[in-house]
Amino acid sequence: MSAPTVKGTGTSQDGLRRASDGFLKIRSVSKHFGALKAVDEVSFEVQEGQIFSVIGPNGAGKTTLFNVMTGIYPATGGQVTFLGQDILGLPPHQITDLGLARTYQIVRVFDNMSVLENVQVGFHCRTKAGVWDAIFSTQRAKEEKIRSRERGLELLERVGLQGHAQELARSLPLGSRKRLQVARALATEPRALLLDEPTAGMNRSEKQEMMALVNDVRDAGVTVLLVEHDMNVIMGISDWIVVLDYGVKIAEGTPEEIQNIETVIEAYLGRGLAHESVGG
Repeated sequence: MSAPTVKGTGTSQDGLRRASDGFLKIRSVSKHFGALKAVDEVSFEVQEGQIFSVIGPNGAGKTTLFNVMTGIYPATGGQVTFLGQDILGLPPHQITDLGLARTYQIVRVFDNMSVLENVQVGFHCRTKAGVWDAIFSTQRAKEEKIRSRERGLELLERVGLQGHAQELARSLPLGSRKRLQVARALATEPRALLLDEPTAGMNRSEKQEMMALVNDVRDAGVTVLLVEHDMNVIMGISDWIVVLDYGVKIAEGTPEEIQNIETVIEAYLGRGLAHESVGG
């Protein structure tokens, strides 16, 4: 039997809930692979303007849940609504069109394209020019190409890659490739951004830069939902946390509440790490 869910009671959190009900709702979502229940009856709500984290040990179902939410895997059951629309069953490109973008745990960039071209790919879902515009190089096609370049350069500056625009993406180190993923996702003009282990493989300095970038993205009006293993990162930037274990939600609450829940400590943190997170 799973532990009771813990909910925060702070007035700022309650105010945030009242202000933006219905932004992103996950209701009894399940994904089973035969007898394996990778995600089982998981429910929670993400409020607009949050940095919302999903944590848990390896195999807890975090990335599987992201894959269901973004159309990579079909759900076994449940409902996901984004801005009032049920998105389960939609293909990934339609979900992106609606304003829900993501990055991946294993970095996915176009190695043989320039850094700037990688970002410009993200603009495709927002362009109006069609095939004939491209063939005949119409005024609309030319204007959109100029806008995508200008916006791409702005996003590269935002993620700290302004000096690498013309380099091939394959030349970037891991931390920079992860920031490039974020820039490309932002190019789709999302309302919400899902980040799957954005600081995995990074050194301490790179993690600090990514934390600052996540805060900057949220401050610019994009809600952030992330999966992350580094508890110092999680406790340092999250407004709200959901904990999964063996595909089941075992707790949710503020960072302060989560690190003091016994079932979470036993399932994931460990007493020493929990206390280390408290101390920063």
